[in-house]
Amino acid sequence: MEALDPKRTAVVLIDLQRRIVDLPTAPHTGAEVVTRCVAVAEAARAAGATVVVVRVDRPGPDPQPAGSELVPEAVPRPGDLEIVKHSWGAFHETGLDAALRERGVDTLVIAGLVTNFGVEQTARVAEEIGYRVVLPHDAMSGLDAHVHEFAVDYIFRRLGTVCSTDEAVAALRGSPAVVEPDPVQIRTDR
Repeated sequence: MEALDPKRTAVVLIDLQRRIVDLPTAPHTGAEVVTRCVAVAEAARAAGATVVVVRVDRPGPDPQPAGSELVPEAVPRPGDLEIVKHSWGAFHETGLDAALRERGVDTLVIAGLVTNFGVEQTARVAEEIGYRVVLPHDAMSGLDAHVHEFAVDYIFRRLGTVCSTDEAVAALRGSPAVVEPDPVQIRTDR
């Protein structure tokens, strides 16, 4: 994986809210995902890239359900964008696309919870509207391991670059990183 240009890259963190982080997820726990998301966000900030923190508000309930707040590690910092969504993906009626294009961003590193809901929907739309998509597979997790692996193996490799957190961090720091050399992996062990 080649280095990422921080002026043209944004890290998009999806739904790192207490009630979602505390769900039983696999193959990684919510806490593991938060730790890896923070590492990617810190590398992005240090390089001068944009960090976007996305949270979901359920349409209708007022107040929102308990645990709807972001976990402390994910609270936006000065200069970050905070996006509130009302559906699975981060683009629908949120202004995210316009905010990113205004900043000259054309590459998104997308991570968070959960793989097959907010992360996948955001990645699908991002690719569809012309963004280069980078997906650190260990900085996200599904409601079970099988659906996470399906998304990573069959969907994400067709939408963009699948890498590890360490590879994404290295690319944000300007270092080329080695990515597993299988552009489309078809699992035969199922």
